[in-house]
Amino acid sequence: MSETTRPGLTYADAGVDIDAGNRLVDLIKPLVRATRRAGADAEIGGFGAVFDLKPAGFKDPVLVAATDGVGTKVKIAIETGRHATIGIDLVAMSVNDLVVQGAEPLFFLDYFACGRLDPERAAVIVAGIAEGCRQAGCALIGGETAEMPGVYQGDDYDLAGFAVGAAERGGLLPRPVAAGDVLLGLASSGVHSNGYSLVRRIVARSGLDWDAPAPFAPALSLGEALLAPTRIYVAGCLQAMRETRAVKAFAHITGGGFPDNIPRVLGKGLGVRVDLDAVPVLPVFRWLAATGGVEMLEMLRTFNCGVGMVTVTAPEEADAVEAALTRAGETVARIGVVTEADQNGPRVTYTGRLALHA
Repeated sequence: MSETTRPGLTYADAGVDIDAGNRLVDLIKPLVRATRRAGADAEIGGFGAVFDLKPAGFKDPVLVAATDGVGTKVKIAIETGRHATIGIDLVAMSVNDLVVQGAEPLFFLDYFACGRLDPERAAVIVAGIAEGCRQAGCALIGGETAEMPGVYQGDDYDLAGFAVGAAERGGLLPRPVAAGDVLLGLASSGVHSNGYSLVRRIVARSGLDWDAPAPFAPALSLGEALLAPTRIYVAGCLQAMRETRAVKAFAHITGGGFPDNIPRVLGKGLGVRVDLDAVPVLPVFRWLAATGGVEMLEMLRTFNCGVGMVTVTAPEEADAVEAALTRAGETVARIGVVTEADQNGPRVTYTGRLALHA
């Protein structure tokens, strides 16, 4: 066959299926509609997404934006074939960062990249994203699907998320924190979405398969237990802020744990003293520490260890804030106080020890 008669190449020959992308859009349209809220009324499929701040009820709003992914937790979803909750993680990592600024999440956009687009699998992932948006009270108003053979191999995929929220101009957090203020820890749902490169190394060391019973939760497989979705704290934090007007700061405990995240909301010259005896350590962290031989300070800097969000409030307001958070469904523990910081020492110090041994 001569060069002039050889069949021309198509995009599908190169590994990109436009029809699969169109099918995915059709599959996810009802999922997107289910997340609508005041200010978000347009259908997906346009070149850009529109949100109207006026019907959202703000008078003098400041916009707050956040972006994040789910890290190597996505590898467990791929290897186990469990994709239903990884989208919740994606939303959680961004909207939890918005609420620490005092912002109400308004809308969310996702970016899904893969080597080969499977519309049904992608629709399951987007269903999780929609569920995360529902929990956070924000609208899923758009996204992007990128099929990139040669960049992603086999069934690999990755996710990124982009959230925008708003607060009234005088309502942004953090507000000034003072020595003596109380730290309230909100219980996590598990490992959340940080530290999974270490988690996967520990699982490899254990010799367990993903479908083996989880040693720390025998009713679940190991893969299912480690995919427990990140808790979304938006509703509880907003309720506590609005009911008490006494929240000074929130700190989202993500990568870097207590020592890297809590100081981000403190003023110069301040630190915290955390009572590790009061931290509600979950069984998964005991198993990770024991199986991986991970030292306590490494656990504290890698994982949330059972506390996914920290609230800072004045001591005389702590009961009211704790009660508001509890009414909103959060499990709350008093885990420490704000202190004057030693200029030459760490800003986060500890008393007691994590309960890493049952």
